[in-house]
Amino acid sequence: MSSSHTPYTKERRKESSELRSARWFGPDDLRSFGHRSRIMQMGYAPEDWAGKPIIGIINTWSDLNPCHAHFRHRVEDVKRGVLQMGGFPVEMPAITLSESFMKPTTMLYRNMLAMEVEEQIRAHPVDGVVLLGGCDKTTPALIMGALSAGLPMIYLPAGPMLRGNYAGQQLGSGSDAWKYWDERRAGCITDKQWLGIEGGIARSYGHCMTMGTASTMTAIADAMGLCLTGVSSIPAADANHIRMASACGRRIVEMVWEDLVPGKIVTRDAFHNATTVAMATGCSTNAVVHLLAMARRAGIDWTLDDLDRMGRTTPVIANIRPSGDKYLMEDFYYAGGLLALMSRLKEKLVLDALTVTGDTLGENLEGAEIYNEDVIRPLSNPVYHEGSLAVLRGNLCPDGAVIKPSACDQRFQQHTGPALVFDSYPEMKAAIDDENLEVTPDHVLVLRNAGPLGGPGMPEWGMLPIPKALIKQGHRDMLRISDARMSGTSYGACVLHVAPESFVGGPLALLRTGDLVRLDIPNRSLDMLVSDEELEKRRAEWKQPEPRFERGYGWMFARHVTQADKGCDFDYLSPEFGRTAGEPDIF
Repeated sequence: MSSSHTPYTKERRKESSELRSARWFGPDDLRSFGHRSRIMQMGYAPEDWAGKPIIGIINTWSDLNPCHAHFRHRVEDVKRGVLQMGGFPVEMPAITLSESFMKPTTMLYRNMLAMEVEEQIRAHPVDGVVLLGGCDKTTPALIMGALSAGLPMIYLPAGPMLRGNYAGQQLGSGSDAWKYWDERRAGCITDKQWLGIEGGIARSYGHCMTMGTASTMTAIADAMGLCLTGVSSIPAADANHIRMASACGRRIVEMVWEDLVPGKIVTRDAFHNATTVAMATGCSTNAVVHLLAMARRAGIDWTLDDLDRMGRTTPVIANIRPSGDKYLMEDFYYAGGLLALMSRLKEKLVLDALTVTGDTLGENLEGAEIYNEDVIRPLSNPVYHEGSLAVLRGNLCPDGAVIKPSACDQRFQQHTGPALVFDSYPEMKAAIDDENLEVTPDHVLVLRNAGPLGGPGMPEWGMLPIPKALIKQGHRDMLRISDARMSGTSYGACVLHVAPESFVGGPLALLRTGDLVRLDIPNRSLDMLVSDEELEKRRAEWKQPEPRFERGYGWMFARHVTQADKGCDFDYLSPEFGRTAGEPDIF
């Protein structure tokens, strides 16, 4: 992101007359009289705000978002920190994106939250903001909006929930849901056991405690320099999380006086560090669309090729499920957390990258220690020899597709098998529950019309269930392909984000049941073994599906969302589309 501000130095301090909020409250005229009288209407006095940074606290709390259930209290902790440093805190609620309850997918509304954040910041008399998020799409949405707004900002991560527990076994959110659901479908779990698993898998507020999308994205925000370094690992229910919230409040006041805006932090080096850390943690495949979208908002050229290049040279060293075999985020925190992991990656990071602390990443990593080397592995003994993700290309995905090799059966590194194609989720669901379905472990399950437009919103349908016929034979993985996404807590040989998507006529739309599909992860290729002549014939016969929306937000989404390889942001929100709106007129 380009910036017209002077280079950052801790020594530079704004004068109170330079505060952005002074435009609303400072002048001796009728408009400012109205602003001052209305804030006094709420019981405040000039001593509360005059000459002080006004700090917006953007709170994504909701009664329907269990990941953010504690934000109703954390906002008060942030306010305490702001007041301690002489600022004036104001809470600004924003829509919440609850992964558990929002349908068809929170991804449909990520850009809506990003737009709301940008406009909330621009339209109100705030000098800096604290962003409260954590549930999957909330993190990128908040950051995208704040990047576009350009005011000093700090990200406060919700933190992972406590470890799940049932019958003496540790349970991981998402990952064990998939695992035990397969066992239930196979008739191996009773109703009583299933109820116990339901009640034990999520025991506190906070986001998923596996290295799913939530833990991935908060780690990415942390590695980008947008958090107090290392705090993304703190469990939501830990008292340290409360203290961290107040520390965020104190620090944002200092950032305003120092004019430490995101354009000085979110550079190409920041994306290098974020991608390196993501790969080393065994990140969610969802990291791809969000990293690409955030980079485009920042005006930085960061592509699928950059992600794949770094994935080839960054091993997975966080032994956390689903890439790892045992541990959860609580264990990661006790082992030293993200600070410890980044200290182990020093040779691969840009250590002079600036962070919201005002210090460099390298300075913040000094003194970091690792307390459990099985949780945070040395580079010489990784969980997986390459990074978490691989980017594929071929005649099925000319604009790319993504797979998580670290979380699938290694026999699928190279695989050829016949396709079994489904045009909708209900069609697929009915088929895989049919015990008489003609399917073998070598088949390739394909779900299409589930991308950004086809889903709509690119739902997390990509971890297609294993057919019941194969489950009963003892099989637990097979190759699956989709233009959808999958939950970061998922696992298996799933090729996702196929671009262009089938709904707009991408090659996946031309695949037919029985066609041979070839996957080659080492050579990063995915192809259907069908002649060009036959594909041309099929293309001539293909018909565009009916639009999903005829009005409202969905109509706007369908006309402006980009494909997965571009981050699924709206085309008109990238810097190259036009200049960011300036300060609002005040009359």
